[in-house]
Amino acid sequence: MRQGRTAVQSPQSTNNLEPTARRAFKVPEALPVEQQVKESSLRKLTSAVFRKKIAIQEVVREPTSGGIIFRLTADKKDIEVLLIQDSKGRWTIPKGHIEPGETAKMTARREIEEETGLRNFNVLTWLGKIHFKYRRADKLVLMTTQIYLVQALDAREMLAGEKWMRGIQWFPFAEALDLIEYEDIEKLMLIAKKKIRAGEIQ
Repeated sequence: MRQGRTAVQSPQSTNNLEPTARRAFKVPEALPVEQQVKESSLRKLTSAVFRKKIAIQEVVREPTSGGIIFRLTADKKDIEVLLIQDSKGRWTIPKGHIEPGETAKMTARREIEEETGLRNFNVLTWLGKIHFKYRRADKLVLMTTQIYLVQALDAREMLAGEKWMRGIQWFPFAEALDLIEYEDIEKLMLIAKKKIRAGEIQ
């Protein structure tokens, strides 16, 4: 600036700067508690979605066996099926791992006894097998389940489920078909019904 000249700001210019300065130094208001909670939940969700999955280190094969247990009603006109409810609330059939030295049929009998308390029944015929897979930490589990048709022989025999179960009950066939959680077991139940109705099972 040259000597002898003085810079003068107009009142209008000063007024324009003042509000801007106030905004620059304004203390932000705290977010409402509800919004803070939502943003915290969003951060947690985002972290979970983008969290890197553990790589699969091993493939494990697990052979299992079980049975579709049925009984005829007193008038012989309907079929009832015994289902168990697992710890997650899913209705399914008794089944479990095949132990060393056991055949699939032996396992089906043992698992039915352990999971239902039944003793008076016949393991009649093999219906088929189902496959499914799931992850267990860094392992991929490939499970194959052999399914047998099993007839309960004593309608008065008491049921005794294991502690981990949420339920065990006889259901009319149509209701059991609606309740069962696994489509492959549904298909085998329909095959079983045809065998029973065709007189293949006494």
